[in-house]
Amino acid sequence: MIEDVRAAATLGFFLAFMIGPVFLMLIETSITKGVRAAITFNSGVVVADIIFITIAYLSSYQLLENLSNLPGLYVFGGSILSVYGLIILIKKPNHKEIQNEINNTTKVNYLQLFVKGFLLNFINVGVLVFWLGIVVVAGPSLENELNRFIVFFSVLILAYFLTDLIKIVLAKQLKKKLTPTIIVKTKKTLGFMLVVFGLILVTKGFLPRDSFNTQNIIDGITK
Repeated sequence: MIEDVRAAATLGFFLAFMIGPVFLMLIETSITKGVRAAITFNSGVVVADIIFITIAYLSSYQLLENLSNLPGLYVFGGSILSVYGLIILIKKPNHKEIQNEINNTTKVNYLQLFVKGFLLNFINVGVLVFWLGIVVVAGPSLENELNRFIVFFSVLILAYFLTDLIKIVLAKQLKKKLTPTIIVKTKKTLGFMLVVFGLILVTKGFLPRDSFNTQNIIDGITK
C-alpha cells in the first residue's frame, strides 16, 4: 500500500505541470481573480477528473476501443475549445473591468468559475483517453483491487490538487506587476493557446483510425 501511495503522489505531482487549456486558465484565473477564484475553478476541474476516472474504472479497455471508433468526439471538443479561444481573442478589452481586476474590486461568480473548470476539462476527450490509459496501465499493478484503486487515485488527485494550490499561490504573486496592458496580453495569449489546443484536438479527429489504436495509446503512456 505504501508503494501505491508513493507512486500515486509522484504521478499526481508531475501531472499538475502538464501544459494544457486547464493549466493556462488556472494560472490566468489566479492572477486576475485571486486565489479563492482559482481554487474554485480547479475544484470544477477535479470533479470532472473524478468522473472520468470512475468511467474509466467501470469501462476501461472497452471504452478505449469505442473512442477509437468515434474520432468525431475530438472534433466536437476541439471545436468548442477553439471557438471559446476565438471569443477571448476578438473580445474588445473592457478597461473598467480590467481596472477592477487590478484593484481587487471585481465581483467573482464562484459558481460560474466552478462550472467553467468542469466544462473546460470535461469537453476535452483527450483527458478521458488519458485517464483510461492510466487505469488500464495501473490496474494490473494494483491487482484490480477496488480498495487499492481508490487509495491510489485518491492520493493521485490529492497530490495533483495540492500542487495546483502551490501554482495558484505563486501565480497570485504576479498580480503586483499587473498593468492593464499586461492583463490584455495575458487574456489574448490564453485565447490564442486555447485555439491552438482546440485545433490539435480537431486534427486528431481527422487522423487515420490507426492513430487511435488502443495499444498505441497505452504504449505512449507507459514509455
